[in-house]
Amino acid sequence: MNILTFCLLLLAAPFFSYGQQLPFQNRMLDMEARVADLLKRLTVEEKVGLMQDVSQPVDRLGIKGYNWWNEALHGVARSGQATVFPQPIGMAASFDSDAIFDVFNAVSDEARAKHHQYAAQGSYARYQGLTMWTPTINIFRDPRWGRGIETYGEDPYLTGVLGLAAVKGLQGVSKDGYDKIHACAKHFAVHSGPEWNRHSFNAANIRPRDLYETYLPAFEKLVKEGNVMEVMCAYNRFEGEPCCGSDQLLMQILREKWGFKGVVVADCGAIADFYKENAHKTHPDAITASAKAVLSGTDLDCGSSYKALIDAVKDGHIQEKDIDVSVSRLLLARFRLGEMDSPNDVPWSKISSDVIASESHDSIALEMARKSMTLLQNNNKILPLKRGGLKVAVMGPNAQDSVMQWGNYNGTPKRTITILAGIQQALGKDDELVYEQGSGLVENIIMESAYSQCFSEEGAGFAAHYWNNKERTGSMVAKQLMKTPFALCTSGATVFAPNVELTDFSASYRSTFKPDKTGEVTLQLYVNGVVSLLVDGKEVKTARTGHGARKINHTMKVQKGKQYDIQLDFAHHNGDAQLNFDLGYREVIDIQRSLARVADVDVVVFVGGISPSLEGEEMGVDFPGFKRGDRIDIELPTVQREFLAALSKVGKKVVFVNCSGSPIGLAPETERCEAILQAWYPGQAGGRAVADVLFGAYNPSGRLPVTFYRDTTQLPDFENYDMTGRTYRYLKEKPLFPFGHGLSYSRFDYGTPMVDRETFVVGDSVCLTVPIANSSTIDGDEIVQVYIKRVDDQDEGPIKSLRAVQRVHIPAGEKHEAKIWLSSKQFEFWNESNQLVDVFSGKFRVFVGGSSTAEDLRELTLQIL
Repeated sequence: MNILTFCLLLLAAPFFSYGQQLPFQNRMLDMEARVADLLKRLTVEEKVGLMQDVSQPVDRLGIKGYNWWNEALHGVARSGQATVFPQPIGMAASFDSDAIFDVFNAVSDEARAKHHQYAAQGSYARYQGLTMWTPTINIFRDPRWGRGIETYGEDPYLTGVLGLAAVKGLQGVSKDGYDKIHACAKHFAVHSGPEWNRHSFNAANIRPRDLYETYLPAFEKLVKEGNVMEVMCAYNRFEGEPCCGSDQLLMQILREKWGFKGVVVADCGAIADFYKENAHKTHPDAITASAKAVLSGTDLDCGSSYKALIDAVKDGHIQEKDIDVSVSRLLLARFRLGEMDSPNDVPWSKISSDVIASESHDSIALEMARKSMTLLQNNNKILPLKRGGLKVAVMGPNAQDSVMQWGNYNGTPKRTITILAGIQQALGKDDELVYEQGSGLVENIIMESAYSQCFSEEGAGFAAHYWNNKERTGSMVAKQLMKTPFALCTSGATVFAPNVELTDFSASYRSTFKPDKTGEVTLQLYVNGVVSLLVDGKEVKTARTGHGARKINHTMKVQKGKQYDIQLDFAHHNGDAQLNFDLGYREVIDIQRSLARVADVDVVVFVGGISPSLEGEEMGVDFPGFKRGDRIDIELPTVQREFLAALSKVGKKVVFVNCSGSPIGLAPETERCEAILQAWYPGQAGGRAVADVLFGAYNPSGRLPVTFYRDTTQLPDFENYDMTGRTYRYLKEKPLFPFGHGLSYSRFDYGTPMVDRETFVVGDSVCLTVPIANSSTIDGDEIVQVYIKRVDDQDEGPIKSLRAVQRVHIPAGEKHEAKIWLSSKQFEFWNESNQLVDVFSGKFRVFVGGSSTAEDLRELTLQIL
């Protein structure tokens, strides 16, 4: 061997270690080169197999399968134990981007740790990957939209700032060229209900101003400033084209104008909506629909429609080189995540599984829940409650509902502190608590759950076993312990358990019921599928639904001291599978009896509102006032309203804790309740956070990220996407509680805001100084809000627009000067002449204060030359 040959072999050594190493396997090459090498080795069939959320392995090249679908809306979701933070709409009430960054940095730690746990077992199933389909940054334009609970509110600026913090917390900073996690901005675009017809709805005749000033800014911010790695296109059509096939949205705006180079993923089943009956039906079949979606920039199909791309190439609807564009983006994402390399080479793999549901993350969840608490009303300063001989009644349907606190798209926490438990823990030894539920959410019947009296071989609750066939035969694919009453539904493509398919699956749930009293017990089911209920081995109920879910109840007499074996067998039939189950003692609401039980208390804490079981994504159940997860009206449910009226009539001081992910019309409640605390869906530590505010251990600082309207009459047509009359930016009537509103136990007095100069040019910045005094005896946090309006705006522009926020902590009796830098970019508004968002020369009104309402704002004028 001559010296030249030896040197060449030495240089080529990386390619030949581990046997016959190929260039795409060589970590010494840059990732784009590795992608290019791998791409040229793939067949069309293999490329198409990589373009679906369940990406197929390429065994001959050592490429393992990968599932792109994972969720982390407010914690790692649907993948077992994880920290459950407040729902995003609650986090938005903090107006605190640093706190949201901390939340999602913790979430991405847990996601990485979970992924490597699964990978070590050779498992790469749904909800186990590194591509998290969050955040939801659609504008919460109408409080009736069920999925508004997943957003950061109604304001484009706030949504962009907080969404950006979420993305940065998730994705982290690359280490050794590897990304921590990939986030996904969704749902692009002009998407905010209704849920019931989202697969056929056409968002049309959108004013360009509304498109560029309201619906697109948060997406643009996450793309340009956050380098978000994925964007999910929406179900609906935009100006006649399905969003996942919209050249205007995906090519002209997203890729060409904004320069997005990452992956566009279709919402689950959205490509099938192109050709399905009762959906958009803009295309005749999967072949033409899939070709159109790829040519419009959609790289990944969550579904199976893209299988037709093989025939689309053969039939000439698309060329292989067009498919290569999408596959290159998908492969690059996988390389950047380290998913194509050994975990030992990826720094993020060193994150310990000890972080999952850890005490430190619980502390972050508690702090975030505290910051989300929004005090709307505090008449006669009834709050904070004074301990020491206090007798308090805790009432209402949400007082001890832990599942309500988890919101939706959630994981399972180690423990949840309910609001009832939080109040119990906060009371002193001389205080007394009376618990009386009194009212249901929407029905005049309440059920005292006896689920806690069920015990299986796996532990307290029901043991669940799953099969990916309808016959419950062969190997089980999953086991779970259902510790709480279950509400399972595949709507929104949500599986019953990890590794379980969405269709053609079955399950069996078993436990032994050991009643602690004699009486009549109701086993309560809400089912879409085939169900069989057995008690002591005898079938007592069976049903097969054909057109949606329906209620099934079985009532039986039980005796204390006896045991009853309960088995619930379920199988998917058609459509979305659904199975809700609880058992307990049902009784009709008796307001007078409940009033008698709380007759001698000093104060009633009524924990009401609504629930994620009522508002959410395309739900398969309707209740009075609700339709498929959307709301028909926004008022507090009648059954609760009547109960609060009865409490008021007998002179009870009521503190109303409202749990909801959307604004509730509470006009009568402002007259009947001394205080109103908006608690949202506050996560696993929510009960303690509520109690901390009620008893003064935490000074509330939350502010409304959405307008609370008086009632439904203040709202335009739900299906009209014109912003006229919507949100604080366009609402001319007086709302019940304005955007940005939130009370504190401190008093903050604003001085005259000042600027370092009153005129400046495009490209410069101006420093705004805001003097604030805390004239109370309590330390507190104030949220300084800056709104801007262009004086010469003749095009029916917004009344005012939030353009800066700053959280400041001010000790009791002290003064603070908040300094906020305003760049010319924060003065951008719609330019009708060039049909762009632009910075105008001219005068601008700047409003500074503690909410969006005029009474809370100080004003000054600036001019851009």
